[in-house]
Amino acid sequence: MEIGLYAESAGLSSLDETLPRARDLGITRIELATGGQNPRPFLDVDRLLESQPARRELLQQLADHGMTLSALNVSAFPLHPRLGRGHTDLTRATMRLAGELGVDRIVAQSGVPGDAPGATVPNWVVYPWPDDMRDTVRRQWDEAIVLWRELAAYGAGHGVRRICFELHPVNLVYNVPTLLMMREAVGEAIGANFDPSHLMWQGMDIPACVRAIGPAVFHVHVKDVMLHPQNQALVGLLDNRPDASFRDRPWNFCTPGFGHDARWWREFFVALSDIGYDDVASIENEDPYLPGIAGVEGAVPFLRQVM
Repeated sequence: MEIGLYAESAGLSSLDETLPRARDLGITRIELATGGQNPRPFLDVDRLLESQPARRELLQQLADHGMTLSALNVSAFPLHPRLGRGHTDLTRATMRLAGELGVDRIVAQSGVPGDAPGATVPNWVVYPWPDDMRDTVRRQWDEAIVLWRELAAYGAGHGVRRICFELHPVNLVYNVPTLLMMREAVGEAIGANFDPSHLMWQGMDIPACVRAIGPAVFHVHVKDVMLHPQNQALVGLLDNRPDASFRDRPWNFCTPGFGHDARWWREFFVALSDIGYDDVASIENEDPYLPGIAGVEGAVPFLRQVM
């Protein structure tokens, strides 16, 4: 298994600055954003789609640093009542670009619609009560399945065979059953970008989730979670206070090894091995204590111990 990097999460100003730092750490795979939730992607999707020389230059730039692309990441909101059309167009553009770059997978999120026609914001229903909320969830799923069937067919036409959903709360697909529901409805193009951190704070058994998803684990992010019992005791795990600092939260993302120890991470990689996954473990750093490249520099030697 190779160590990769979600490039923009290293907190540097450009791909030119990021690649030599990643190379010096021994990183061999790079994941690049195309927009969506990432406000400062390193790639100009429109320019790359228009220019074959620009695409060749990008691939050569990676090769000069001993790297290849692992995926394009379009963590967008394709079902958002207001943003959805533009983010769906971005997803299609990302699929076209991935195909032109010889990459057969994108990292995405399923999204979630609003609760009714005329809604202006998404509504993530996690407890379908009262009863009319059950109908809302059914309608949301119907809308999502129609969209992702169309996008899966579009991606296949451009060489993208794997849509890697991040199992991320505030999306319809956020755990094992919802991923498998979407995969059954849409087809085998749907799989997971397995980021254990989003499942950790929800209290899931991560190796069990890996084994349940099995060959539909298409891509892996490496990120840890540190629980803060003194805060959790007061607010639980679901904390929607918009102005709370990370020090006041019940949990935070963190560098691998700071939330779960080496033994835990070895068991995670054993589970991946058991399902036949031998691809990339892409570091995504969102550690507020070790932000940017500092967290990446801490993660790489730890991963070499446990992979």
